[in-house]
Amino acid sequence: MRAIQLSRFGGPDVLDIIEMPKPEPQAGEVLIRVHAAGVNFFEVLMRGDRYAVTPQLPMVLGVEAAGTVEALGHWVDISLAGTRVAAPLFASKRPLGGYADYVTIDASLAVPLPDALSFEDATALMVQGLTAFHLLRQSPPAGKSVLVTAAAGGVGSLLVQLAKRQGASAVIAVAGSRAKLNLALSLGADAAFDYGMSDWSARVREAAGGAGFDIIYDIVGGSMTAAALNALAPCGEMVFAALGRYAIGASELEAMITRNQSLRGFALLPLLSADRLRASLSELFQLVAGGQLAVTQGGRYPLDQANEAHRSLEERRSTGKVVLIP
Repeated sequence: MRAIQLSRFGGPDVLDIIEMPKPEPQAGEVLIRVHAAGVNFFEVLMRGDRYAVTPQLPMVLGVEAAGTVEALGHWVDISLAGTRVAAPLFASKRPLGGYADYVTIDASLAVPLPDALSFEDATALMVQGLTAFHLLRQSPPAGKSVLVTAAAGGVGSLLVQLAKRQGASAVIAVAGSRAKLNLALSLGADAAFDYGMSDWSARVREAAGGAGFDIIYDIVGGSMTAAALNALAPCGEMVFAALGRYAIGASELEAMITRNQSLRGFALLPLLSADRLRASLSELFQLVAGGQLAVTQGGRYPLDQANEAHRSLEERRSTGKVVLIP
């Protein structure tokens, strides 16, 4: 089978397409023919050795896939054969390998897809969908004013919709181009601002009535975090989900203390037991299949053009979910 291997760190062109044996499902596992594999920004960081943890090479990237069950290991329910499923590899004992023609995963983690849900949309609801879903579970937006950074991205576009659905009093979006701002507005944001403007944090604070936001969901990190803090209300909460990209110094933390503000970290995996993973994904799948939640697709690339998919993400040209297809 074909797979995309990372053998050395560097730019998008270090991603090599290789031939490797098709995996065999072990006892309790299923073999899935991949019809769509999700591409995430943290994989771009891993490729360049800019992630919080340096991965061991060589490796096949990809932590989420969707496809059809082609073979069963021992002790797997025969009714799974031929079914359409999501494969949240990131939650499995082998959390990588999605950039390939086939993957194996424990049968208990293969989540059935509704007929109305595409493989491409399913990939958007794993890492990114679950992140948005559980960010809001940890810090509920009902009755509160919220700011969403990178609001046209995979996580941000879902956060905007889910926060509105859960009763936020105002949802303000921040993104990096007019097209992205228009997308956020089309998804339900009450207002949208370009973070390319030097005074964007002051402008968004004004949009919150001058008092600032009750909750800021920061999924960008870096210099964005310090700027966003200027728009946080006294007693407000900054929810930080940009793993490995911290840029808050002692002065910012001291200022937060004097304003009774809180900083809350977010890491998805510790929140996901197998049962909670399946339940959360099933709920997201049904919302999209029923037309109550929209997935924004940011580009479909053939597997052998994984480097172009990475380039699109790295250059901030994409909106929504970027996927690889056979």
